[in-house]
Amino acid sequence: MLLVGLVVLFGGLYTAGYAFTGDKVPRGTTVEGVDIGGLRPAAARAELEEELGARAEQPVVLVADGTRAAVTASEAGLAVDYEESVDQAGGRRSLHPGRMWDFFSGGDDLEAVVTVEEDALAAALAPFAKKVEQPPVEGAITFAKGRARPRSPQVGHELDQEAAAAAVVDTFLADGERTVRLEVRETQPEVTEKDVTAAMREFARPAMSGPVRLDLGGETVVVRPKAYSKALSMEQEDGELVPRVHKKKLMAAIRPAMRSVALRPEPAVVRLVNGKPKVIAGKNGVTFDPEKVVEAFPSLVTARGDERRLEVETVVDRPDFTTKDARGLGIKEVVSSFTTEFPHSDYRNINLGRAAELVNGTVLKPGETFSMNDTVGERTAENGFTKGFIISNGVYKEDFGGGVSQVATTLFNGAFFAGLEDVEHKPHSFYIDRYPIGREATVVWGAVDLRFKNNTPHGILIQSWIEPSTTSSTGSMNVRFWSTETWDITTGVSDRYNLTEEETRYIDSPECVPNNGYGGFDIDVYRYFRRPGSDALVRKETMTTTYTPSDTVVCGKDPNA
Repeated sequence: MLLVGLVVLFGGLYTAGYAFTGDKVPRGTTVEGVDIGGLRPAAARAELEEELGARAEQPVVLVADGTRAAVTASEAGLAVDYEESVDQAGGRRSLHPGRMWDFFSGGDDLEAVVTVEEDALAAALAPFAKKVEQPPVEGAITFAKGRARPRSPQVGHELDQEAAAAAVVDTFLADGERTVRLEVRETQPEVTEKDVTAAMREFARPAMSGPVRLDLGGETVVVRPKAYSKALSMEQEDGELVPRVHKKKLMAAIRPAMRSVALRPEPAVVRLVNGKPKVIAGKNGVTFDPEKVVEAFPSLVTARGDERRLEVETVVDRPDFTTKDARGLGIKEVVSSFTTEFPHSDYRNINLGRAAELVNGTVLKPGETFSMNDTVGERTAENGFTKGFIISNGVYKEDFGGGVSQVATTLFNGAFFAGLEDVEHKPHSFYIDRYPIGREATVVWGAVDLRFKNNTPHGILIQSWIEPSTTSSTGSMNVRFWSTETWDITTGVSDRYNLTEEETRYIDSPECVPNNGYGGFDIDVYRYFRRPGSDALVRKETMTTTYTPSDTVVCGKDPNA
């Protein structure tokens, strides 16, 4: 009965204690100094939000090495978990006797539960760290203009960002002083002053002390420090400065000194010298392994006296087209020539002169085909051409390269009388009386070309030039084809047939160019092939040209429209 009575007594007391304490926070409990003891969870959370909310909004001031920065909770991704803070403080129901005992015996002084967004905190601290931190400056040596210059190392500074982040978290709810002073530690460079001094003594100064000599293909090439210094550098490797040689820069430094040594073979060529063709002998080239030169260079530049010389293993590289090949082309005499005249205009002097300059000196080996568009290139201001009159859609208009078709016509006739194969040519749309009838050509960049093939057993050298026009005289476009004579070419022409009448066109445009028109017609041109010194006809070619009428152009509106 006594035992039963005690159980009933203690059961009653336990029930009464549970009913009294309920889910209240233990008496005397504080969170970050805020008293929430005896309060139910909702009231405790409200009390914490009211007291701690204002503190959380105040920035934490960081100070390091004289640099200050303010960081707010929102920037740093910091927040108070009020519900968890109250729960951990004991603001919850529990049947555990210890929990009831805590309520009556008093709670603890606790810290609030804080949530942290690590990425946001790191991002908020990054600008401050960037201002404070200074990476160490490594000792180095630079080479330029034949001199080596040392650079002393410098100590760097580093912020302990983990400690800074912890300090912000610990301080952002502080009641009172909210300034955190952080230490900045020194960071030492890997390359020391001693390393720089050693590198200057052992490599840099000897390297710049004088020229080096490279023996290439029987020739000695002298390369001075001012030329090769830009190819040298010293790079950090395991805390030491190690020499490096940059291959491209070294080859660029060597090349100007190798004027007497052809790195690449130069083929023989035939050029006009003093108005006559001359064979310019080809040159053998020498090849060598640049990697071997680069590998030997650090030891070469630090050697002394006569040891600053490197024997470079070379291989003779002969040109594909030799002096013998060039002489075998048989380019020795004029086999055809032709001249056309043009009226004075500045644009013709410019455009015809530039095109003739680009064509002059062209050599066609047997079997090769000449292309005027490929040789002259696009007619642009950058290529040396100006605007002039061209024929477009049957009428005159202005565009770059106007007049260049006269060069095409003159070249076509030179090829015609040299007996070369006509691969592609297009006459002007209507007849222009300063050109030989039926034997003329026009060109348009990207659309119409003049092409002829050297189908002779000899080479062809084309000479072209102009005699500029003046205000009182006409100009002339001239070509000569140099080779060994293969054919004796004569020509003939038929009567005009299939005559057509011109029309009158009215063009109401500022770009209109008036024109007095004339009719069109067809005509046949004959080319007769004979061997030099023989009257026997080998073959005959017929070429038909159709000229459309040149319409009369009146600038203005059509009165009959």
